[in-house]
Amino acid sequence: MKKLRPIYYDTETTGVKSAKDRIIEIAAYDPIEDRSFVELINPECPIPKEASAIHHITDEMVKDAPSFKVIAEKFTQFCPDNTVLIAHNNDAFDQLFLEAEFKRAEVPLPFFQYIDTLKWARKYRNDLPRHSLQFLRETYGFSANQAHRALDDVIILHQVFSVMIDDLPIQTVLQLLSKPQVVSRMPFGKHQGKPLEEVPRNYVTWLASSGAFDKPENKELKQGFEKLGILTPLLTKT
Repeated sequence: MKKLRPIYYDTETTGVKSAKDRIIEIAAYDPIEDRSFVELINPECPIPKEASAIHHITDEMVKDAPSFKVIAEKFTQFCPDNTVLIAHNNDAFDQLFLEAEFKRAEVPLPFFQYIDTLKWARKYRNDLPRHSLQFLRETYGFSANQAHRALDDVIILHQVFSVMIDDLPIQTVLQLLSKPQVVSRMPFGKHQGKPLEEVPRNYVTWLASSGAFDKPENKELKQGFEKLGILTPLLTKT
């Protein structure tokens, strides 16, 4: 069996909904061979100003860039056999966009395994009040970068996650992430970092009514409130 190959990656997009928004930049880093990959992509639609304000990618910058179909083939060539793609907030963002774009381009998406470093941070650094990539960068003492440009974020992620997992093999990381997570603190929102039992009941009710607990990435959070006996009575009242 071939050894798993970690490839760190990141995407910049026109928005946050993979069903309608598009990838406009993708970057990856192979720490084994010290290779990097970065490409701008023409989304064939205008980039909203609010998106450009975050990643500073404009229509002018991508007007002569190739389509995702071209980049998809280059990206798969960059990734060796047995690749594990690693991204921060992978499960709720990057992977969804990657799958949507490959489907639109009618290019077969290779079988990749994935690691979501945000999930790892929430699970094994629940002592921290926040788990954004930039907060983790500051926590571990790495220099500031050009946040929200794909390659810069990829390099920072590799540095941060390498420290977080120490010398654990990638296979072990995958196995640990697959184990049920015990969530004891609120992982996001205005009450981020608070013990679950201290989160206001009206906020938990709002999360439930907004469908937050129906999302796969919040499964363990829902279970955490249920174990405390908080969620079921609130749902009964509503």
